Amino acid sequence: MTNRPHPHPLVSMIPVAVLIGLLVVMIILFGSDSLSGGSQIALLIGLAVCVSISMLFYKVPWKAFEDQMTKTMGGIAVTLLILLSVGMLAGSWMISGVVPTLIYYGVQILSPKFFLVSACIICSLVSLLSGSSWTTVATIGVALLGVGHALGISDAWTAGAIISGAYFGDKMSPLSDTTILASSTTGVDIFDHIRYMTHTTVISMSIALVIFLVAGLGHSGAGAVNVALYTHGLEKTFNVSLWTLLVPLLTGILIARKVPSLIVLFASSIMAGIVALILQPHILTQIAGDASLSPAMALIRGVAITFFGATSVETGYSALNELVSTGGMAGMLNTIWLIICAMCFGATMVASGMLESITRVIVNAVKSRLGMVSSTVGTGLLLNLTTGDQFISIVLTADMFKEVYDKMGYERRLLSRTTEDAATVTSVLVPWNTCGMTQATVLGVPTLVYLPYCFFNLLCPLVTIAVAAVGWKIRKVRGESEREE
Repeated sequence: MTNRPHPHPLVSMIPVAVLIGLLVVMIILFGSDSLSGGSQIALLIGLAVCVSISMLFYKVPWKAFEDQMTKTMGGIAVTLLILLSVGMLAGSWMISGVVPTLIYYGVQILSPKFFLVSACIICSLVSLLSGSSWTTVATIGVALLGVGHALGISDAWTAGAIISGAYFGDKMSPLSDTTILASSTTGVDIFDHIRYMTHTTVISMSIALVIFLVAGLGHSGAGAVNVALYTHGLEKTFNVSLWTLLVPLLTGILIARKVPSLIVLFASSIMAGIVALILQPHILTQIAGDASLSPAMALIRGVAITFFGATSVETGYSALNELVSTGGMAGMLNTIWLIICAMCFGATMVASGMLESITRVIVNAVKSRLGMVSSTVGTGLLLNLTTGDQFISIVLTADMFKEVYDKMGYERRLLSRTTEDAATVTSVLVPWNTCGMTQATVLGVPTLVYLPYCFFNLLCPLVTIAVAAVGWKIRKVRGESEREE
């Protein structure tokens, strides 16, 4: 680190204000399509404003920005590969018949009135076992969205239930990257961290489940006609077979054996491709779209397109056609483009010292337990907005507040819990964040559309502040406990 003075906090807010203003304009102009280019332009202009101010007025060399961008981008290489694998998996699970089979039986088993709460619980369990919200949403989440669609339930509500469940399980799983990161960064034993999170996480999830239950009980049941149309269309188009469920079963075994997420996603896609060759050759031939090829080559071409390109299957019903269409790896390119721009913007804010300048104002204002926890939550939210990545948000939030929590005599596990309650769960609510863009792309529901229904994610930061206000289960390392655990 150099001895260069950091920009004044008000100056540091200029790039953030420019970014937010441009994002609002892009959303007004392009709506959900703003993520296909408009938001990227806003991020790059915000980046340019940050660099210009820093180089012209604070003499920050361009090399500092280059170095920080290189460091930041190097840290998300695996994330980008995971995104491509998610696109590959989404296409292969659909065309192989895995998702159509889950939808076919799901609409007949799940009750419309209890669907939302069931979807949330199912995703919670899958994510808890896998340790990955992304894997959960890309697999069982996509299937549940189709079931909800057939039952006549709003995609926004269904996506909210899926994401709430997926992020609850991710947050509470000892296999989760974010859980491991939050505990290790703060120096807290991972199981102590998870046990301490139950005090806020279970409250948030319980309230969310009640909301989903009440909303489901108020469902009119208007989707009965859709169920008949969907089951008929799926049965007529796909070879609906329980054999297809071998793919999720084997995927679950890989997850249980703690195989890395990237390997699980890729292996599951290959398995689904093999199942497609065996059970859905007619669909692969249709996707290949080249009558000059031999049957064998047409099948290979169909599988390859399923992996990397957009696919559409004619089922006889327009709504079902839209549901079973996929984008493959190519469908994730807008997401990757957005993530790269967001990471570069975050890197320039770090290299310029502007991000530290803003957060230091928050840290220095801490005078009480409630202020300390509220400031941690606010910083986590701010970093999700400015850096575009939950991992960076977790690390920076924890690093910035370690000294504060130690100085005020509070346990580090309070910091680790608050960091997750803020940075982990709200990342999916930011359209240009890696999580927000990924889940919006996979589910086909824009971030700002599903955001009001992600009750667990919205409640977590509020509950952690409320718990801090009353001091429940919070104690000091030194001195008398404010509330004995």
